[in-house]
Amino acid sequence: MTGYQRLLQWQWSHNTVASDLIRMFLGAALLVRGLLFALNPESLAELAPDKVVDWVSYYIMSAHLVGGLLLMIGLFTRVAALIQIPVLVGAVLVVHVREGLATPNQSLELAALVLFLLIVFFVFGPGRKSLDYRFFGKLAEEDE
Repeated sequence: MTGYQRLLQWQWSHNTVASDLIRMFLGAALLVRGLLFALNPESLAELAPDKVVDWVSYYIMSAHLVGGLLLMIGLFTRVAALIQIPVLVGAVLVVHVREGLATPNQSLELAALVLFLLIVFFVFGPGRKSLDYRFFGKLAEEDE
């Protein structure tokens, strides 16, 4: 068994239902945020600095819509997390950092939490209650 196969075996054996539920909730929350941006593009323009060009707004909206749906169902989870990480890095370092910590709306803390969770799912994968596990996880178990 190769090192990669051992890593996959370890990964699938250590994912829990809790991580699946967190992934599903995170995906649903990002999907809803993407829908809100799609229905009200002005809200995204209010958050972003004036320097943000139109294609960046479309990228943010699309990343949340597509990435949120993929995270929610657990399909191509690492890709879904990866396409959203730059959006959340921008939200933390560009948009919300000027507000600071402990503001009434807590945007910086929430954006940092979402960024952290996206990094966790990018590194550790989707969990057993996902389409990734159904389609690809069994392959790693068969290679033992």
